[in-house]
Formats: sequence, structure tokens, C-alpha cells
Amino acid sequence: MSEISKNILAIIGLGNPGLQFKKTRHNIGFMVLDQLVEQANNNLSSNSWVKQNNLEQMLVEINQQKVLLIKPQTFMNDSGKVINYLTKKGLKIENILVIHDELELPFGVLKFKQGGSAKGHNGLKSIISVLGDNFLRLRFGIDRPARSDSSMPVDKYVLGKFNSQEENSLVEKINQAIELIKTQIK
Repeated sequence: MSEISKNILAIIGLGNPGLQFKKTRHNIGFMVLDQLVEQANNNLSSNSWVKQNNLEQMLVEINQQKVLLIKPQTFMNDSGKVINYLTKKGLKIENILVIHDELELPFGVLKFKQGGSAKGHNGLKSIISVLGDNFLRLRFGIDRPARSDSSMPVDKYVLGKFNSQEENSLVEKINQAIELIKTQIK
């Protein structure tokens, strides 16, 4: 995967607040950030997030660079509400990376994408409505419902838990996502 030259100072992990959503496909952005915190230089735990208005945040150091991690607490459809907070801190579109679940990629496939449409992802739609579409994304493949279960509505699928096969490799895939993220922080 080729490197996209960026100066990432903030990472937004998309997900939904609440215990009922904690380990669902739609919360992969939160899950990546929680694991990133566990690996951070200061050994902070996932419980060290600072709650502020419509977000949880934490400042960590990655590759000797301070990076602000953001978990919107507005539910997926209003994720863009955190952008005003970031712009007030002086961050620009080129400083932001968004991590989100991606139905169009097989489970665990990771791809950077610069700009583009939301492809029906309501969290991305919300961010695009505030920020524009030319921000860096890390797409974390969650696949579509199995062909044998094609009658399952997409919203039920993304809000569902990972199956046992996915669960077995989830930590490995999240760690791969973190290694990719580190390549974008200079």
C-alpha cells in the first residue's frame, strides 16, 4: 500500500456510544482507537478518555508526534458535529484521519482513501457535510451480509456483533490498522 503524504494531528474513530454497540461492526473506529491507546507510549487505559460535550478525546504520542484521538458521542449519523471542535483547535482537513467500517471491502481488508463520497455511510455523510470530502480515511473492511443471509438489512448487519471467525482475527486486523496509521504520522 503506497503511503499518502499527510500531517495527521487528529484521528476520528467512528462508532456509536453505549455498551450495546461496543463490539459491533459499526464501532470498528472506536475499537481501533481504544487499541491504539493501549499501545501508546504512556500506557494509558481505554478508561482515560476525557469526555467533553459531544466527544471523548485523548492526546497520545505516536512517532514522537502528539495526536488527538476523537470518538464522537453523537451517534453515527451526527459524527460531523466534532469537526467544529477540531477546527477551533486550528486543525485543517489535511490534519484529520477518519477510521470507519466499510461494507465494500472483505472483512479485515484495510485501505486508505483520500476524498470521495460517503457510499451510504451516515457517519461519513455527516463529516462530509461539515468538512467537505477531501479528507483521509482508513477503510476497515467488514464485508456485506453473507449471500445466504442477503435478506438481512444493512443497518442490522453493521450494528451486529462480529461472527466467531471474524472475532478470532479481529485483534490482529486492528493491530494491522494501527501499523498503517503510524505510517501516516511523521
